[in-house]
Amino acid sequence: MTGTRPRALQVYAGPAALRHLRDHGLRPADVRVVPAAAGGAKGLILNPLDRFLFGHWLAGSAHTVHLLGASVGAWRMACVMQPDPAAALADLAHGYIHQQFNVPDGAWPSPAEVSRVFAELLAQQFGGRESTLLDHARYRLHVFTSCGRGPLLRREGRLRTPLGYAAAFTSNLAHRQALGGWLQRVVFSDPRDALPLPLHDFNSRSVALTAANLAPAMQASGSIPFVLQAVHDIPGGPLGAYWDGGITDYHLHLDYAAMDHGLVLYPHFQQQLVPGWLDKGIKRRHGASAKLDNVVVLAPRAAWIATLPQGKLPDRQDFKTWRHDRPGRIAAWTAAVAAAQQLADEAADWLATPTQDALPL
Repeated sequence: MTGTRPRALQVYAGPAALRHLRDHGLRPADVRVVPAAAGGAKGLILNPLDRFLFGHWLAGSAHTVHLLGASVGAWRMACVMQPDPAAALADLAHGYIHQQFNVPDGAWPSPAEVSRVFAELLAQQFGGRESTLLDHARYRLHVFTSCGRGPLLRREGRLRTPLGYAAAFTSNLAHRQALGGWLQRVVFSDPRDALPLPLHDFNSRSVALTAANLAPAMQASGSIPFVLQAVHDIPGGPLGAYWDGGITDYHLHLDYAAMDHGLVLYPHFQQQLVPGWLDKGIKRRHGASAKLDNVVVLAPRAAWIATLPQGKLPDRQDFKTWRHDRPGRIAAWTAAVAAAQQLADEAADWLATPTQDALPL
């Protein structure tokens, strides 16, 4: 307990990860992969935890760590590649919280305006530093995007895009793999080291991440359909319209168990790893699978979330809730991030113990 607040952190682990925690504890050298989910403003709640993990706990290790990100998760992991990851992550939170659109008070911004603001935020953090970021000695960045396929989604259009996503939604209801007929997972990956796990579960393609395509890949990875504009024809990748990486890989529920060694450390805003954004309403796809055998999830407890402003995590709907009160939204989100320091503090205590307890994932 911290004062009168309930405990914030709950740790979950797959079977192999549980055995490792009980026998050895978790050390920086054990971590080979860190995924970062899509989820928009929900990712803000992980900001202090990210700053602790990458600014302190993992900072002293010497081995290669693969950073996987979709949407805001890609933004978070790109910040980790900066010389001072804690400062870069703090800048991310400030920029995300204080973003402002050039529209009349209370008006809803167009996709073009939201895309403009997002591009400016990315440029402020990474512009002109792409090559330095991709030369990081230990970290390897992998940016997940969703590339449209077929006559309806290959290009963005006023009529064909809604029709294409309606068809994609219907196909996904039948089978997740059927979604691959409409959208291809395209991962822009550090060419120095291959992603240490297979991507055979879904229609996928890997493209070398370079200084020339980092910005458009990051922009595409966060481009929510109908909220932002698609990004077209990213250099090095297949021709087409690219959207949010969370469409195909909302929480990056990948085949981590196929790795030949190491654990996956997953700071997440919930226990469940939902495969794709279109799976949010399909509860049968929310459970753990054998793919998560070696995964450790650090997540906030429900009772602690209930103590946050409005009793929930920040989310994209807050832009509508505080549509006429931007200062109110800023205050609520700032308070939530400040409260989330408790997550980081409890994680530090948990990691400092010789062996760690966790619940089954």
